[in-house]
Amino acid sequence: MTAAGALAALLLTMYWSRIWPYVTATLLLGAAGAAGWWLWRTDRLARAQERRRLRSDLIAAGRRTLTEVDAMTGTEFEELVADLCRRDGCTEVRRVGGSHDNGADVVGRLPDGRTMVIQCKRYRPTSAIASRELRDLLGARVHFGADVAVFVTTTRFSGPSERFAVQNGILAVHRDHLGLWNNGTPLTTLAELNGTGQGDPHHHTR
Repeated sequence: MTAAGALAALLLTMYWSRIWPYVTATLLLGAAGAAGWWLWRTDRLARAQERRRLRSDLIAAGRRTLTEVDAMTGTEFEELVADLCRRDGCTEVRRVGGSHDNGADVVGRLPDGRTMVIQCKRYRPTSAIASRELRDLLGARVHFGADVAVFVTTTRFSGPSERFAVQNGILAVHRDHLGLWNNGTPLTTLAELNGTGQGDPHHHTR
């Protein structure tokens, strides 16, 4: 083995001028491969950490009670609605509420690509949404050229306003449905429940 090693060293010395480019290229390729593997592994770990953080955020949001929602400011409630939309896979979601919001607080796209406009009303649980507020939302749908109009509130809709919503294709998310949405039910599923679920006069205790 000693003789073989000596022979290999001798041959390496004799032919170094010919083989050094190959040796150098091999070393460089090895270094590049190692660097690439390190970057891939670092990126994978960072992505996994981000996924864990997002899951933790979603779990924390799901534990948020409606009592905590009632204590929010109007702007915080709009941000909550925007975050729930993003959680459900909606895109291009942004808050547009303000003094000149043209009847909309949040706009974006549903997962299927349809555009949506959302009006958010954080009212006392004992109050009710009147039909005129839904008419304002219809105007916002026209103004923004949206495919879908959604009205989200922390209270209930009056009987006439709920019928108006169903007849005009407005998704009316009342307090009970907001509780479902906040705890993980997708917005698209709530659309299947539109016009139902708020017959209990004691809804404000939940």
